[in-house]
Amino acid sequence: MKKSSISSLLLLTASLLFITSLTPLQAQTVKLKLIETSDVHGSLFPWDFINDKPASTSLAQVYTYVEEQRADKSQSVILLDNGDILQGQPLVYYYNFEKTSSEHICAGVMNYMKYDAATVGNHDIEPGHPVYDKLAKEFKFPWMAANAVDTKTGEPYFKPYTILNRNGVKIAVLGLITPGIPMWLPEKIWSGIDFQDMVASARKWVKIIQEKEHPDLLIGLFHAGTEAAYEGQSPDKPRNENAAQLVAEQVAGFDVVFVGHDHHGWNYTVKDPAGSNVLILGTLSAARTATEATIVLDKNKTTGAWMKATSGKVIPVENIKPDSAFMAEFEPVINTIKAYVAKPIGEFTAGISTHESFFGDSPFIDLIQQIQLELSHADVSFASLLSYNAEVKKGQVYVRDMFNLYKFENLLYTMNLSGQEIKDYLEYSYGQWFNQMKNADDDLMNFKRDAQGNLVLTHGNPQLTAAYYNFTAAAGITYTVDVSKPAGQRINITALAGGKPFDLKKTYTVAINSYQGNGGGGLLTQGAKIPKDQIAGRIINSTPKDLRYYLMKWIEDKKTVTPIAFNNWTVVPDEWWQKGKEKDAALMFK
Repeated sequence: MKKSSISSLLLLTASLLFITSLTPLQAQTVKLKLIETSDVHGSLFPWDFINDKPASTSLAQVYTYVEEQRADKSQSVILLDNGDILQGQPLVYYYNFEKTSSEHICAGVMNYMKYDAATVGNHDIEPGHPVYDKLAKEFKFPWMAANAVDTKTGEPYFKPYTILNRNGVKIAVLGLITPGIPMWLPEKIWSGIDFQDMVASARKWVKIIQEKEHPDLLIGLFHAGTEAAYEGQSPDKPRNENAAQLVAEQVAGFDVVFVGHDHHGWNYTVKDPAGSNVLILGTLSAARTATEATIVLDKNKTTGAWMKATSGKVIPVENIKPDSAFMAEFEPVINTIKAYVAKPIGEFTAGISTHESFFGDSPFIDLIQQIQLELSHADVSFASLLSYNAEVKKGQVYVRDMFNLYKFENLLYTMNLSGQEIKDYLEYSYGQWFNQMKNADDDLMNFKRDAQGNLVLTHGNPQLTAAYYNFTAAAGITYTVDVSKPAGQRINITALAGGKPFDLKKTYTVAINSYQGNGGGGLLTQGAKIPKDQIAGRIINSTPKDLRYYLMKWIEDKKTVTPIAFNNWTVVPDEWWQKGKEKDAALMFK
């Protein structure tokens, strides 16, 4: 062979080797698909263990979608969760408090699904240190919350952020949790953790990430909502509960911010301080939707910088078929929980529903009041609507019914409050709860209205102005609620339950759930006007276990329960109340 031919062959071979060694990165285009779940609340499988029937949405269906996306080799998939998975279904309650020695079902499911990262939610803190400390070790991915700071070390209690690499693209994911937890949960549950301001924490950690990691993409995974003014909060006030959008707007550098906590299906953009677009995405609760950010990156051959095209999508899950391999893997767990919730604990001689509890005194709320008074031996009991649409039917009562009777894992506190503070607490509650009626044709409920005075509707139902789980009634006292009067002037307490006079200046013991007993909903701070730093000093004692546990034991002990309304409070004028509740019940529960 001639020398020139050999040289040509070597040159051709070298060229071919160079071409065939090109990676997707060198091809200059990378497509990423980031999928978020959030506020799953125990909906891991397509079965409603509370109501003993199939559920239309679950992580089993999300997993089908994720696997379909992973099968598309033109893109790289990143799977993220944004918190609040440890509360909502008996399934997670069982692994939180009953079967604590084995791997938690959330670790089993999420590791199976190959999550890349997750953020801790407030309801993930709610089960207490033994649960979330153990789970953080069982997850095969980082569980993050940069602003949850260990009070002993000054460092994040959970991992602050993680770095993911996909086809030469470096992705930083920063986790933040709502700092409102001390307002809702007793300190022993979150002892040793300081939940710091989200905006300040984001500024700190974005600077660290940018200087240390030099990422190509910065993703926020924030268990917090977008409405910074929620329930009258100020966007400028430190430790805002729902500061996710504030972070996106005030801290430069984020490409996508995934939000949670508020159970809304968000998909919109805001501008950061540098004028760049930040995509905000959020899911509905109970795995009803997932969200998806698609990012296509093209590398500028001259500068080496990535050009990014980002789009968002909210993915309904209801019509997706559950993954068969997933279901087969966890079938033994599903059967175990079905057997657990089917255990009979007593009998009700009449059914009870939350529907009537919206409009006046009811057997549903007063059953909880009765048990709280017996447990605490308090003078007065406060209890709230925790479910919009729950019932326990007449006849045999099972473990699963307890999750309808009491939705959350609240403890029961006994506190000292003055008569005036009890009255002010109720004024605040009923001020949010009921409308000031002008006549019998007016609405009883305090509905949201637009600028033209029309009802604001969601899925055809009128929106309430305030969160119904703060609609609190009292037992142990007799009182009226005058809806013809403005908020703050409606409550007239006439006596204690036994007929003794009620004294506004006297101190009484009050049974109250731990959410409101820590200042949640503002009933103690804004209603009773007790400074936040003085609330802990009012607590006399607390149950060691959640209230649902004691409700269950109480019913087991009684065996047969006849739910009745105490009729210790009434709404006046009676004619207005009667017509108002009939009209509004048709609107709310049609």
